Amino acid sequence: MARHHGYRSRTRSLMTRPAGSRMGPRPDVYLVDYPAGSKVVIDVDPSVQKGMPHKRYQGKVGVVLGRRGRGYEVEVYLGSKRKVLYVLPDHLKLHAS
Repeated sequence: MARHHGYRSRTRSLMTRPAGSRMGPRPDVYLVDYPAGSKVVIDVDPSVQKGMPHKRYQGKVGVVLGRRGRGYEVEVYLGSKRKVLYVLPDHLKLHAS
């Protein structure tokens, strides 16, 4: 069979939730507001496919530039390259610093 390289290829352990965990999006995630300039961590929630960033951005720290509808515009650096992502709040967490 041919080798497939889809959007979620090789993510069996990366995009699975622990056994017995509550399925579906967390309701408190929609109550958090991320103002422009705040640092966020991209943490993909596999139960929400819409607005999911690519697996290469998992765990990256970015800066919120603003809102885009229900989602946020996040600036991330991959090496020396600047990337701008549009991510739903399901896949974001505030950075600890």
